[in-house]
Amino acid sequence: MAITTVKSSFLRRLMGAAMLDTGTYEEIEADPSALLQAFAVVVMSSVAAGIGALGLGEHTLTSVTFAGTVALLTWAAWALVTFEIGVRLMPQPQTQSSVLELMRTIGFASTPGLLRIFGVVPGTTVAIYALTAVWMLAAMVVAVRQALDYDSTGRAIAVCGLGWALAITLAMVFGLLFGPAVF
Repeated sequence: MAITTVKSSFLRRLMGAAMLDTGTYEEIEADPSALLQAFAVVVMSSVAAGIGALGLGEHTLTSVTFAGTVALLTWAAWALVTFEIGVRLMPQPQTQSSVLELMRTIGFASTPGLLRIFGVVPGTTVAIYALTAVWMLAAMVVAVRQALDYDSTGRAIAVCGLGWALAITLAMVFGLLFGPAVF
């Protein structure tokens, strides 16, 4: 008897990823065609960060572009560091993952970042960015645990937490060195 699997729609995957549903992340990991969707989530999340940054008071195309670019570069750094730590430094014996599997799952872990667009409302930007950053970290933990076949959430937290700290540091350095003045 053949087993068939039904692929979820893009919207359903977004909802499942945001709700930290392990089944959704398993489906995304197993679906090579989800790579384009994952990339779209990362780009949309970065654009949302750029638009949301308008709430900080700098209303120029340069500031929007800068914030979106930093968000995208931060995600890329986080993804790279997470792969290196998770697959090369802290694998478990059952860890079998490719870069593409991990990119698909952690791309969808950026789903909460779509809410950063609401940071455009003055006075809410920092709170929204903080909330979505923590939510994205939680989503990343689920994504990494599923993609790297970890049997321990603690291991996924360690991998993601270290990568997150390095990515946030990178974003702060970029912001301080090249970003527009906020105050």
